[in-house]
Amino acid sequence: MAERSYRMLFWVLALLGLAADQVSKYGMFAWLRDAPNNAHVVFQTERGGFQFVAQQDESDGRKVPHVNQGALFGLMREHKALANAAFAVISLIAAVAIIAWSGFASTARDGWLCGALGLILGGTLGNFYDRVMFSGVRDFLHWFYLFDWPVFNIADCCLVCGAGLLLLQAFLSQPVLSTPPQAPVTTAPSMPGSTAVRSEVTSIR
Repeated sequence: MAERSYRMLFWVLALLGLAADQVSKYGMFAWLRDAPNNAHVVFQTERGGFQFVAQQDESDGRKVPHVNQGALFGLMREHKALANAAFAVISLIAAVAIIAWSGFASTARDGWLCGALGLILGGTLGNFYDRVMFSGVRDFLHWFYLFDWPVFNIADCCLVCGAGLLLLQAFLSQPVLSTPPQAPVTTAPSMPGSTAVRSEVTSIR
């Protein structure tokens, strides 16, 4: 009987994550291109809220998306072009490694692992596309409830969720310990007349 494979789940989540990331980025920056302060608040309380933010820069008389040239949630963005190139190379290496990892038979049999790797690959490819095409990552999600989060995007969400699933899979999956087979207990066959012999010996004593 053929073992169940989750490679299809891996590729579906990777492609869905990449598509959701790019569609949301293009759509959000087009929608908020002329919005006041490039922001639209969708949730607001006294302690903060959540908003879509599509910052724009001027280039040759036209508005272009403002990009983050650092890593996840804006890390190392102060290094700009050098950081963008370095993280683009890291993203490419990570994508190749994840695809190779998904090719192992043991990986294909693990649904949680395939799901985690699919989300991570989708997020990696989404931000890698931005780094190649825009020299940085387009961020538009801003959470400022209780404290102010750096602006992020759907690809970052895929990376965080995939990493979380990967940790859960690593901690919750326990190897099945195989017990060594026990040797069968055998009794020596009794010879014919052995009972009578033992009785005679006993009576002599």
